Amino acid sequence: MSGLPLSVRDLHKTYAGAEHPVFDGFSLEVDAGTLCAVVGASGVGKTTLLNCVAGLDRWESGSIRAGEHEVPAGQPEAAALYRRANVGLAFQHPHLLAEFTVEENLLMPCRIAGDLRPEHRAWAGRLLEKVGLGGLGARLPGTLSGGQAARVGLVRALVRRPGLWLLDEPTGNLDPATAQEVFHFLLELHAEVRPTTLLVTHNPALAGRCGRIVRLGPQES
Repeated sequence: MSGLPLSVRDLHKTYAGAEHPVFDGFSLEVDAGTLCAVVGASGVGKTTLLNCVAGLDRWESGSIRAGEHEVPAGQPEAAALYRRANVGLAFQHPHLLAEFTVEENLLMPCRIAGDLRPEHRAWAGRLLEKVGLGGLGARLPGTLSGGQAARVGLVRALVRRPGLWLLDEPTGNLDPATAQEVFHFLLELHAEVRPTTLLVTHNPALAGRCGRIVRLGPQES
């Protein structure tokens, strides 16, 4: 699957008990295949935006569409099917399953979806080669460095070739040099697969290397 155009229209979202809404009529259009950095101060809704686009969070009104797919709000089963078909998620902590090998971790989304095929295994191996981890598929996560584990997290989110690649501070817990190294591989993966990507980051240098920057907060753009 190639990247899906993303459309967020008139989004209204308030957490229970909060004094102010997170989004009050927020709209965003992202062209298919764009690498888009999402920046802003803590608490302005960066992760909330990713969670809404992924169908992990609900909102009061407005709509989110990924290509022809409208993201289900408040429908857990429909949202899970939507994610399975369209979304790859990676986080600051990759949360690799310690008892499974790197390859088994990569193929877990396919196994959960019930459609693990030989081509998935071959694709996972190619992605590992792409991020400099070829030959490490039989290793356990506990033997990896932080930068290696972060790269495995990025690759796992691409194994099913999603139309949306949603990345929440994937280099946030790494030292600056390792973060730069992981971001280099992130750029290479994006160029290879061309998903529509939202990257939440507090690092202005990394954001500046993306094709587009969306700043959340008083000056939303």
